[in-house]
Amino acid sequence: MLNKTVWLLLVLSAGAAAQPAAVPLTLKQAVALALAPEGNARWRLAHQLARQAEQRAAQSRAALLPSLEGSLAEQNQTRNLAAFGIRIEAPIPGFRVPDLVGPFTTFDARAAVRQTVLDLAAWRRYQAVRETARAARAEEEAVRDAVAREVALLYLALLRAEARLEAARANVRLAERLLDLARNQKAAGTGTGIEVTRAEVQLANERQQALAAELETRRARLELLRAIGLALDTPVAPASSLEYVPPPEVDLAALREAALRTRADYRAQLLREESARLAASGAAAERLPSVAAFADYGSLGTSLANSLPTRVYGLAVRVPLFDGGLREARRQESRSLYEQERIRTAELRRQIELDIRLAADALASALEQVKVAGEGLGQTLRELEQAERRYRAGVAASLEVTDAQTRLARARENRVAALFLYHRARLELAYAVGGIRQFVEEEKVP
Repeated sequence: MLNKTVWLLLVLSAGAAAQPAAVPLTLKQAVALALAPEGNARWRLAHQLARQAEQRAAQSRAALLPSLEGSLAEQNQTRNLAAFGIRIEAPIPGFRVPDLVGPFTTFDARAAVRQTVLDLAAWRRYQAVRETARAARAEEEAVRDAVAREVALLYLALLRAEARLEAARANVRLAERLLDLARNQKAAGTGTGIEVTRAEVQLANERQQALAAELETRRARLELLRAIGLALDTPVAPASSLEYVPPPEVDLAALREAALRTRADYRAQLLREESARLAASGAAAERLPSVAAFADYGSLGTSLANSLPTRVYGLAVRVPLFDGGLREARRQESRSLYEQERIRTAELRRQIELDIRLAADALASALEQVKVAGEGLGQTLRELEQAERRYRAGVAASLEVTDAQTRLARARENRVAALFLYHRARLELAYAVGGIRQFVEEEKVP
């Protein structure tokens, strides 16, 4: 994983000038930054929640382990025997045992241990919390996948914005060239003033579109920087462009089986279901007797030098008899929670299949759109070349060139949009299968 400190040093070293040059950023680097310990806040929160769940499991396990404690006490006290109903009458006339006894000192040094011998309900509760902790770790992995998907989509959005900006600048350059052509035609006597004005209006429109594309690019870059946890003034630029790459093979049955094996959110849901089952079993086991062993050993006397050893040890058996229906209500509640988790598991399984099918359909559609957009772009380029030649030869008006110019700008936008949809569909398919991070590691996104 890329160290963020190293990355920032790289950025700072590149920024020795007043206006630092943008540092190339690959998709793999962007995802690594987001998943760094100080990266995306959503993943960091999921990591802390997983740690919290593990500590709760440790707390639950403590009920099954020995409990050992020691104490050391020395106290000076008095006792009112009459308060306890103790009155001692002496047979000697004129002599009476006083009601107040003391003061006297006692010294007690003691160690006590307690160990659960048999408590099926406590064991089931620990198993349930342990599965919950495992589910939290799986959920952390699911969040890592979700963050990788989010960063990949934002990176792809930046590529789209850069492509739109490049297309807008190309349209501006074309409009400037056609304006020069209109002015030359007018100077040669084969053009008119309206044609020059029309070319100037077209150039103004293209410049406005370029300004909007610049704003979109800045916004996309800021959103990406926020998602990966870098400062918003960090000068970065995508290290690649929006280009076509061959599509992956799609086998819906194989993809579904792979998703059920690899998707972290599905594993987390299975663990939550198991945790609910164990919790329901533990609630039912609360009706059973429990056995605990205990021991107490220490030294008791009036002082440390005048003390004698004392001890207590034994077994305690607890048998639940009647609790007003509390255990039964708790058992029914835990059973309902288990059924809810089973419903969620079945629904998530169907959702996974739906995600794969939708992503596969979107990929097939986007692939066709890329082909059509590429053909359309080639046709509009040829149309513009022909219209420009006809205009230079004086056999066509500038309006024909302007129309071809407008259609070329639309064709460029269509191709950028089709490429974006195509790569987004590939990302969504990888995420639906549970392989988004492997997809990113292999640099499958341009």
